[in-house]
Formats: sequence, C-alpha cells, structure tokens
Amino acid sequence: MVRTGPVLSVSAEVEAALAAGEPVVALESTLIAHGLPRPRNRGFAAELEGMLRSRGVTPATVAVIEGVPTVGLDEAGLARVADDPAVAKASVRDLPAAVALGRTCATTVAATSVLAARAGIRVFATGGLGGVHRGAAETFDESADLPTLATTPMTVVSAGVKSILDVDATLERLETLGVTLLGWRTADFPGFYLPATGRRLDWTVRDAREVADAMATRDGLGLASAIVVANPVPAGQALDPAVHDEVLRTALRRADEQGLRGKAVTPFLLATFHTETGGASLEVNLSVVRNNAAVAAEIATAWAAR
Repeated sequence: MVRTGPVLSVSAEVEAALAAGEPVVALESTLIAHGLPRPRNRGFAAELEGMLRSRGVTPATVAVIEGVPTVGLDEAGLARVADDPAVAKASVRDLPAAVALGRTCATTVAATSVLAARAGIRVFATGGLGGVHRGAAETFDESADLPTLATTPMTVVSAGVKSILDVDATLERLETLGVTLLGWRTADFPGFYLPATGRRLDWTVRDAREVADAMATRDGLGLASAIVVANPVPAGQALDPAVHDEVLRTALRRADEQGLRGKAVTPFLLATFHTETGGASLEVNLSVVRNNAAVAAEIATAWAAR
C-alpha cells in the first residue's frame, strides 16, 4: 500500500490509475460485511471488481483495515472484511474512533464517499442511498449519507432509496441540501426494489457524457455537493410490485406491534423482506448493485476522457 497523508492508504493500483487519468470507481464495503450471507459476500465482491476491470475501470473498494482507512482493498483486505463477523460498520462520525483504536470496519455510503473523494476518486457505485426514516419527525432518524453528500463532490450511482424509508422526505432533504439529482434515462425516482416510486424527477440524463458534463459544471461553479445518479433496476429484475407492497405493509405492521423504534426498524424491515420474499429481495439487491456498477463504469470512463 502507498500512504497518502497521515491516515489514508491508497493501493498502488488505484494510485497509478488516478495518476494516469484512467477511470476509477469506488465501491463500499458494508454490503460485503453486513449485506450478504457468507461466503457469497466474498464471491460477489470479487465479481464486482472483475466486472469493472473487464470494462477498463479500476475498482477501489473502501474499508478501514486495522485502523487504516484504505482505498482499494487487496485480496487479504477483502477477505478480512468478508470473513470476519466482528467487522463493524463505520460512518463518517466513526472514522476517528476506528482509526484511533485500530479497528477494522466496513464503510457506509457516507464514509466511502469521504474517503474516496480524499483519494481523488470522483465516481462511486452503491446499491441505495440512506435517507430519512419513517417517523423521523419524532425520532430525528436520518441517514448520515444525506448531509455528507451535501459537502462531498462525489458522483454516486444508486437505485434511489428503499421503500422502507420516507421517500418524499428524503427527496425534500436532498433538495434542501443542494444535492443534484439526475435520473438515468428515467423521470421517475427509483425505489431500489422497484424501478419507480411515482415521484417525478426534474432532470433526466441520456448517457454518461451528460453526467460528465454536469460534473465539470459543478466543478466550474465551485460547488462541493454530490451528484446522485438515480438508476432504476430493470423491470425484469425487480420485485413484483404487488408482492413488494404486501410485504411492506406486513413488515411495517409487525414493527409497530413489536414497538420497534429508531435504528431497530430498518434491519427488521429488511429481514422481513428477505424472509417473506423467500430470498428474492436479496437477488434484487445484487442486480441493483451490478447495474449501478455498470453505469458508474460508463460515467467514470466518460469523465476520464474529458
């Protein structure tokens, strides 16, 4: 590893690609550590990186390894994140503690964005953004992804946000925070498991060149906020809408009956989706990330060609 600054390590592969002006796409590690069952998680991490390399793009999976924020994991780093059940989840607020205490942590969308941006990476592929949680007016439960994107000049490709969140409030917060939102060949904000939520987007892009142009304009204006490219999962890979709606109603009712509040709600709802759909929601999750990585590769390539 090649150190950059006092606490950030950038792999030689990623550093060389950035120095040569070649396309690089950041990948988060929370999906690997906490979002997929073992050992499938390690195989999927390798699949994603291989898919990017096959498109001429250098992957940069981000995590904190024994107290060192690392951009571009080697095979040992990927194995550590994938295989160790003790790996914690780190958002931006957790980075100082994780580094000081020498911990190994998977990074969220927020932490990945900050670390990748510091390394000089401009494009990041994830599954879905965090957002405003249902009942946030009482709990103030809002993902750190949102305020972080307001101050981080990263282009994030995501499939919108999961329907378990408050979609309308999330869109309002993105607007308030000045985060540019572009629909990838769609005018309807996607809902992760579903290709559309019925919430209309103001801006639609047709190709990666248009995203790269928006990125250049953002830089020229001196803006520090992110650009979110909302990429809907193809209809043939999405959950059946009727099944989705019924499972969501069931999950919300059960969460209320059990008195779940705050951070306990989201993992419960996701687990209910997995159980009630017979694992189909997990397959949609994988399709979402694959599709987002493919679009991110196009955008990174267009950006590198400017």
